Amino acid sequence: MTDRPLTLMAVHAHPDDEATGTGGVLARYAAEGIRTVLVTCTDGGCGDGPGGVKPGDPGHDPAAVAAIRRQELRASCDVLGVSDLETLDYADSGMIGWPSNDAPGSFWRTPVEEGAARLAELIRHYRPDVVVTYDENGFYGHPDHIQAHRITMAALEMTTLTPKVYWTTMPHSAMRTFEKTMREFHEDMPEPDPAEAAAMAEIGLPDDEVTTWVDTTAFSGQKFDALAAHASQGENIFFLRMGKERFGELMGTETFVRVKDTTGAALPERDLFAGLR
Repeated sequence: MTDRPLTLMAVHAHPDDEATGTGGVLARYAAEGIRTVLVTCTDGGCGDGPGGVKPGDPGHDPAAVAAIRRQELRASCDVLGVSDLETLDYADSGMIGWPSNDAPGSFWRTPVEEGAARLAELIRHYRPDVVVTYDENGFYGHPDHIQAHRITMAALEMTTLTPKVYWTTMPHSAMRTFEKTMREFHEDMPEPDPAEAAAMAEIGLPDDEVTTWVDTTAFSGQKFDALAAHASQGENIFFLRMGKERFGELMGTETFVRVKDTTGAALPERDLFAGLR
């Protein structure tokens, strides 16, 4: 045993991703006295600008958007009690197929080895016991999420450390509930075409393949407030439309798949730090 605090590191692509996928565990473990480190890889410059102006439209200034989103990210971290925020500040690559994917300096175009080397330095510095990021498909195919996955796994290989490693996921049962809730709030939402429906069916995992279920119900209010801190992107954050109570009912458990472990903790787990305390 050492005096070094137990440490969780979450590696995310954009400002606001930390709240959507891991806001509950960040808040819960911070409240338990665990050091929580957030690494945000991009500047979020492909988000909405003031007044909801979209990337590529007249008046959209990626640098100005990035500045706003940096402030919002800090506010979100304050809400969640994040101990340490690290920003790699790569240019946001935008959604798949956008011209910004191939823009000079975009995260998607950055060599994996370069991003991984920078992240490896942070891993050596913080020595996390648990690392959380996305799966190989970035959960839903976003280029920056895929790249965050790639640099995280490569960075871990560059170090001699052996933290528990998790990828965020959603059980298929929760995905069905989420789709039903979306239709409740969007009664005019059209049925997806077959290709879109097939792609949606690939998101997440069958319930019995989810290894780790963390109850974050008591922290759902903080998670909601952290999302609300990203006010400039409110049009894109569906969850804010349902209010705190309904949000807590839907988002009170965060789920993961464990991909690296040396503790031998039994599965399924209810705690990312199972076997470590």
